[in-house]
Amino acid sequence: MSLLTINGLSLSIHGQPILKDVSMELEPGRVLGVIGESGSGKSITAFSVMQLLPNGTDCKGEILLSGRSVLSLNEAQMCDIRGKDVGMVFQEPMTALNPLKTIGAQVAETILIHEKVSKAEARSRAAEALSRAELPPDRFPLSRYPHELSGGQRQRVVIAMAIALRPRLLIADEPTTALDVTTQAQILKLLKKLVAEEGIGLMLISHDLAVVADLADDLVIMRQGEVVESGPADTLFRNMQHPYSRALLEASGHVPERSGHSRPDALLQVRNVVREYVRHSYGLWGSSSQFRAVNDVSFEIRRGESLGLVGESGCGKSTLTRAILGLEEVQDGEILFDGQPVFTNHHANKAVRRRMQVVFQDPYGSFNPRWRVERLITEPFHLLDHAPKGTDRDRAIAEALESVGLREADRHKYIHEFSGGQRQRIAIARALIIKPDLIILDEAVSALDVSVRAQVLDLLADLSDGLGLTYLFISHDLSVVRSITERVLVMKSGQIVEQGPTEDVFDNPQHEYTRKLVAAAPVLPDDVAGGKTHDPVSGSLV
Repeated sequence: MSLLTINGLSLSIHGQPILKDVSMELEPGRVLGVIGESGSGKSITAFSVMQLLPNGTDCKGEILLSGRSVLSLNEAQMCDIRGKDVGMVFQEPMTALNPLKTIGAQVAETILIHEKVSKAEARSRAAEALSRAELPPDRFPLSRYPHELSGGQRQRVVIAMAIALRPRLLIADEPTTALDVTTQAQILKLLKKLVAEEGIGLMLISHDLAVVADLADDLVIMRQGEVVESGPADTLFRNMQHPYSRALLEASGHVPERSGHSRPDALLQVRNVVREYVRHSYGLWGSSSQFRAVNDVSFEIRRGESLGLVGESGCGKSTLTRAILGLEEVQDGEILFDGQPVFTNHHANKAVRRRMQVVFQDPYGSFNPRWRVERLITEPFHLLDHAPKGTDRDRAIAEALESVGLREADRHKYIHEFSGGQRQRIAIARALIIKPDLIILDEAVSALDVSVRAQVLDLLADLSDGLGLTYLFISHDLSVVRSITERVLVMKSGQIVEQGPTEDVFDNPQHEYTRKLVAAAPVLPDDVAGGKTHDPVSGSLV
C-alpha cells in the first residue's frame, strides 16, 4: 500500500483556484521530487497533506496517508498526526527555530507534545534524534542556541525535530536553497541516508532539477497549480515531453551571452588585507583572543570585468565585502578604488563609496515594505553631494526602472506587489540609479527560480555590456559563477586559496578545497535531453 496518495486534489482560497486536479503517489523508502517555479503549487500541496492551510480554503479530491483520508480528519486528529506521522523540514531554519530556546529543548518539545514521557527521557530522545541528524551531543551540546550554529547545522536541527518521533512521511520544502554547495551536498546525503536506513517516504520540494537529480526516485513537475508531467526520475530526465519541463531543464544550465570586453587597468585593488575581530571569553578567568576573518588577501578587479568569489559560509566573503564597501576598516593592507583609498582618516571615502553599489540576496528583506518603489530605489542619493530633484529625479527613477525591464509606473507600487524576480530587478535598479562603476552581487540570484535566475543573469550581462559595469559576483552556486564571470577567486578560512580564469579553475582545479567544491555541486544525470550530457558544474548541455 502506498504511503501517500493524492488523487484529483483541487484547492481554492476564497474562491480563487490554486490547485487543479493534482495527483501523485509516494511509497515507503522512496523519494518523490516535486519540481516547479514559485507559485506552481508545490508548497500548498505539501501543506494540504499537513492541513496547514489558511482560512477560506476549500479542498476537493482525496489525500490518503497509509490509506487514511486526511481531508476527513478534524483539527485535533491532525494535531496528532503532525510531527508523529508526518514531519516537515522548512526552507529557512532560522525562521523555523525559536532563537530563545536551546536546540535540545526544541527537539524535546516535539516529543513532549505527542507522548507522555518525562522531560529527562524527552531530552535523551532529543539527543538521539540530533545524533541521527549528524549533530552528536559530545560535539553539539543540547544547551546550544540556534545562533551558535552554522546554516547547515541549523538545518540539521530542523531535520532532527522532524524525525524525532520517527514519522513515516517526511516533507522537505526547499531544504537546501540558501546553503553553500558542500553543506547542500551533506544535507541531501543525510536525507538520502534517512530514507535508506529508516524506510521513510520523502517528498522533496525544489525549484532546481539538479538538486533532486541524484536523490529522487520519482518526479512530479508542476506549473500554475497543475501537474504537467510525472514519472520515474531516470525515465523522465531522458524523455521530457512537456515544453515547460524542457524549459526548466534548459534554464538550469542557462549561460547568458556576454561580450566580455574588460580593460587591462584595475578598477579595484585589494592588497594584503587583514581583518581581525576580538573574541571575548566569558567567566572569571576568561580572556580575549583574536580571530582573523580575512587573512592577507590580495586580488584586483579589472574595469568592465565580472569576477566571481566562491567559498563556504564563514570563509570571510561577507567580511571582505564590507571592507570593500567601506563599511569596516581593515587592520592591515589597503583597498584602492581607481587609485583612491576606500578609507581615509579612518572614515569611508564618500567620493569612492558612491561609485560602488551592492545587490543583496534577499530583495524583500533589504527593502522597507512601507515605502513605495520610487523611495526605495532613490536611497543611494544620500551618497551624492547634490541629489537630483524634481524632473531630474523623476527622469532618474524612470531610467533606472526601464533599464531593468520594469515600467516607470511601477514607481508608485509597494514591494509586496512584485514577484521575487521583479523585486531583484528593483534591487538592481536601486544599485544603478547613481550610475556606479562597480556592483557587488551578494548571492543575488540564489533564492530565485531557475527560469527567473536565467532572466536576471541575462539582464546583468546586458547591463554590463551596455553600461560598461564591473561586477564582483559572490555566490555559493558554482553554476551561476561559471555562467557569468571571466575569473574566479576561491576563498577558504579567510584566504584566497586559488584564482584564475573561471573555465580553468573549474575544469582543472588545483587546490584540494576547490576540488571539493566542484565535486559537491549538484549535477543533472548524464545522457539526458536526447543523448547530450551535462557539465558537472554548470549543468549546461554539451
